[in-house]
Order: sequence, then structure tokens, then C-alpha cells
Amino acid sequence: MFLVDGEEEIIIIDARSYPARMPSESTIEKVTRGSRDSFVETLVFNTALIRRRLRDPQLRFEIVKIGTRSQGDIAVAYIKDITDPKLVDIVKERLNNINIDGIPMAEKAIEEFIVGGSKWNPLPKVRYTERPDVAAVHLLEGHVCLVIDTSPNIMILPTTFWHHVQHVEEFHQHVVVGSYLRMVRLLGVFLSLLLPPLWLALVLQRHLLPESLAFLGPRDPGIIPLGFQFILAELGVELVRMATVHVPSAQSTALGFIGAFMIGEFATKVGLFGNEIIFYTAVAAVGAFATPSIEFAMAIRFFRAILLLLVIFFKLPGLLVGLVGILIVMATTKSFGIPYLWPLLPFNLGGMKDVLLRLPLPSKILRPAALKPQDKDRLDNEDEENKNGK
Repeated sequence: MFLVDGEEEIIIIDARSYPARMPSESTIEKVTRGSRDSFVETLVFNTALIRRRLRDPQLRFEIVKIGTRSQGDIAVAYIKDITDPKLVDIVKERLNNINIDGIPMAEKAIEEFIVGGSKWNPLPKVRYTERPDVAAVHLLEGHVCLVIDTSPNIMILPTTFWHHVQHVEEFHQHVVVGSYLRMVRLLGVFLSLLLPPLWLALVLQRHLLPESLAFLGPRDPGIIPLGFQFILAELGVELVRMATVHVPSAQSTALGFIGAFMIGEFATKVGLFGNEIIFYTAVAAVGAFATPSIEFAMAIRFFRAILLLLVIFFKLPGLLVGLVGILIVMATTKSFGIPYLWPLLPFNLGGMKDVLLRLPLPSKILRPAALKPQDKDRLDNEDEENKNGK
């Protein structure tokens, strides 16, 4: 207890020591340049990593206890004079409404309680990060971050589609290079979703192919029908991914080599799969994991499987109906009241430039309008007043 002479209140200081590991480099959001520290499982360490980058007195960490038995600590982080107060109130209200005995699964359990909307929508409505600099950038924009004790993943909300296709590496490169990397990542995501089902739809209806694309299609289709080859290949990639995660790290490289090369190579040689099937499946797998958001990558893989099934049974009309359905799902999804496709729907020109290109930091003076920030620009108030006076 900290007592001050003449004051009627006592400050209670948490002086306990916590079991913790030291911050190390993130295994998911790696960069060639930039800081190498990342969040750990101890809440007080994580708040200190954010405070180190944002020494603003307006930065707030409000502790909420969840679980009648576990009494887990969750820190609601926001900048008081930037973040929309209504957003902060909504987040705290949903946290306080959680009635459960414990949250041993930490961030994922909290997400399922507070995101709202359909529980069967695979699109991630929050973003996770292991990097303090990423969390600090989003706090400056007007987001709310949830720092959950026992978890090294910080939850950022609200989020849109575009948050899941951006990476901190872009901001450690030249503006042109960063924009190029972002466009390549977007292309990889769209190829991952569209390439296998589109190729399959065109091959199954070859009369729709123009002469310039007549080369498409397998010379030796293999024993198994083409559509089910894709389904089996998708299951094979998923099994390899899960196996490499579950086995010890010393064996993961060898297991990945066996699964990706030897099984795929021999499957084509014995005639079970066509070479093009393996190629398009590999491109789709790589494109999905070009995004740093694992949750979004898994959603893309789920949508791709649905499109493949629709193409198998309904061919090209099935593909078109599936794409329209996915677009409708994205257009109607909201994250804490923010449209998932903003600034595309509803359209905002300034926001579209910011999400499609890696703009120079001196030109990014406005905060995202969808977040309804109290302080709409990132200029110092005194400098802004001087400019207006002149």
C-alpha cells in the first residue's frame, strides 16, 4: 500500500511476481527488419510492451475479471481521447455479460462470447497479433485491444477483410516495395480461393474454353475423377499441415518433405492424381498462407472446398452461385458494427487507397472514418491550430 501524507486515499500496488518467459521473436509475424520482441503469456509484461511504444497518459488498460472460478484477467486497452466511447462501452458490456466458470482457452473463448452475429460464419471478426508494434498502431487508429492473461495473442477489434491481408513487413520496406508486397498478397489470396474451382469448372465444360486456353486440362486425368482429386488433395494438404504442427519441431521439416514431395510425386506416378491437380492445389495452399492471419487463411480454405463441391455437382453455374454467396456473406458481415468490406462497401475513396497501397506514413494523417474516432487526424493540435491561423 502506497500512502501519501495529506491524502485520504491509499494506492494499492500489485507487487507480486509472475511466472513468465522473456519476450522473443514472433513465430508467425516475422520481419526482415524491425523489432524482435513479441507478447508473452503474462498480462503485465504485455501491457508494458505496449506502454513502451505508447507513452501517452490517455492510454488506458481497464481490467475485467472473467470466470466465476478462474477469475481470469482481461485488460481492455484503448486511447481515451481517440477511441469511440461507444465502442469501448460495447466491448466492456459484452465482457461483463460473460457468465461462465472459467476461460482456460483464453482468447478464443473470449472471441466466441463477444463477437456476436452468426456462430457459423467462418470469417474472423477480430484480428490476433503477437507483435506490440502492430497493437500500438491499431490503438492509434482508434481500435480496442484485449490483452488476455495466459495468452501471447492480443485481440484487435473491430477488424475488416483488409486487416487480414496486411503485414508489418510492408511498413519496414520502401513505399513502392511495400505496395508491391501487398498487391502480391492480395493476388495470392484471390488465387487461393478461385484458381482450383475455376480451372475445374472450365475443364469439365471444355466447350466454354476459348482457343487461347485450349491447352488447359490434364493429358492423363488419372484414375479418380478430377473433382474428387481436388477434394482428396485438399484433405492431404490439411493432414500434412496438422501433422507438422503436432510433431516435434525437429521432425516437422522431414514430415513436410515426405508429405509434400514423396506422397505427391508417387501419387502422380501411379496415376491416382494428375500433375495439374497437384500444381493448382499447391498454388492455392501457398496463396492462402500468404496472409499473416491463420484464421482468415482457414476461412479461405473452407470457402474453396465449398466452391469445389459446387463445381463438381453443378459445374460453372455452381461456381458463380458460390461466389455470389461468398460475396453476400462478406457484405452482410459486421465486426462490432463495422462493415466487413469497408471501405469497399460502403465505398470510401481515401480508405481504399490506404488498404490497396502502402501509402507513405507522412500522408496518413487521417484515422479510419469507420471507427468514428474522437480525434480524426494524427496531427498535433497546436500545429493544426497554427496552420489554420496562417
